[in-house]
Amino acid sequence: MTSTNNANAETLTAQDQNGKGPPTGNRNRSRRWLYVLGGLGVVGLVIYAFRPQPVEVDLATVERGHLQVTVNADGKTRVRDRYVVATPVAGELQRITLTEGDTIAAGAAVARIDPLPLTSQVQATQARRRSVAAQLAGVDTQRPKPEALAQANSRIRAAQAQHTQAQARVSELEAARTQAQRDRDRMATLHAQGAVARQDLEAMDLALTQRQQELETARQQVSVAQADIEAAQAERDRLRAEQQDPDYLIDVYQGEIAALDAELASLTVDASRTTIAAPAAGRVLEILEPSARYVAAGTPLLTVGDPNGLELVIDILSTDAVRVSPGDPIVLDRWGGDHTLEATVRQVEPAAFTEVSALGVDEQRVNVIADFVDPDVPLGDGFRVNAQIVVWQQEDVLKLPISALFRCDTDWCTFVKDNGRAQQRTVEVGPRSDFEAVVESGLEAGEQVILYPGDQIEPGVRVRGR
Repeated sequence: MTSTNNANAETLTAQDQNGKGPPTGNRNRSRRWLYVLGGLGVVGLVIYAFRPQPVEVDLATVERGHLQVTVNADGKTRVRDRYVVATPVAGELQRITLTEGDTIAAGAAVARIDPLPLTSQVQATQARRRSVAAQLAGVDTQRPKPEALAQANSRIRAAQAQHTQAQARVSELEAARTQAQRDRDRMATLHAQGAVARQDLEAMDLALTQRQQELETARQQVSVAQADIEAAQAERDRLRAEQQDPDYLIDVYQGEIAALDAELASLTVDASRTTIAAPAAGRVLEILEPSARYVAAGTPLLTVGDPNGLELVIDILSTDAVRVSPGDPIVLDRWGGDHTLEATVRQVEPAAFTEVSALGVDEQRVNVIADFVDPDVPLGDGFRVNAQIVVWQQEDVLKLPISALFRCDTDWCTFVKDNGRAQQRTVEVGPRSDFEAVVESGLEAGEQVILYPGDQIEPGVRVRGR
């Protein structure tokens, strides 16, 4: 526009120089109009340059489609039936010749313990048993002989016979003493009458004294015979007691023999366990004790399992675990292959455990156990996978990106592009994944929403898609 005015001005000037232009007054008016038009053009350019420009935004279209709500976590594979083979007895472990990955059959020998110490223990125990058995057999030799008991009974009978004889002698002497006393009394009467001499009376006194002494002697013999009876009976009782005394030794020796038999049985079993067999068919997953050394009973030696029977272990937050149920599908990616793998939740373990996160925060986590849909997977024990546990999904739902939502008070809102301007809209959302959410109300399919709305986006602001 300015170039045209300049050209007109040059034409008028040329006409003036040639004397052929319009009159001077007309030239001045034309020049003023040219200046006015030039000024208006400049003002228009300034206004156009400083007017507000539309804000460039990222747009997304609200559409219907499939939506999955997932719980994402890292997991690892593990052999379902895993066996830790431990030594059942203490001893010198021989070097394990197997290597990790070797295939073994059920019952195959996987390790050996030197049986020599157990063999020595068996021999020592057998020798102790023979010794106790000999002592048991010798119990009867400690009993009194039957002849000694018969002699004791004979002595009792002899003493009883002597006692009876002595008592008879006492009775006889008591009668003789009584008769001597009567004779002496009659002699004393006759001597008092002067019928007999004093010498005859003294002879009768002497005879009475002799009878009395003989009676005392006979009574002492009765006491001696009674003492002999009691001594013989005591001896017989002692012999009878000695007959029964060794009976407790029989119980003692029989108990020792039973204990030694049990020990022998245990040692025999332990000796048979010095060859350690595989509990099941599979492959050697890990060698825990490869070198020869002395090991205590219960020491783990190696791990055996079937790598084809794999399961998944996925630890998730306990707040996410309440949304997972047995039967939920799982999608696995980032496991090393170019396609995804599928699995199904078998169990959500009932107990949680504490684990420290990378930020040093204690988290309560729960293990989710899952089975592969296709058991023939190119993975091994302890392989890492990225698991997406599908806790909700639906095919035909109205959805929008999560990045288009923001909080307005207690509601969810979004900005919609309407006639080139941003309009705030309150929406009600349903289940949502990490990237999309179900629209329950507030939007229609085909509407465009603004992603990542910043501070420049306000209701009525002109927007333009990138």
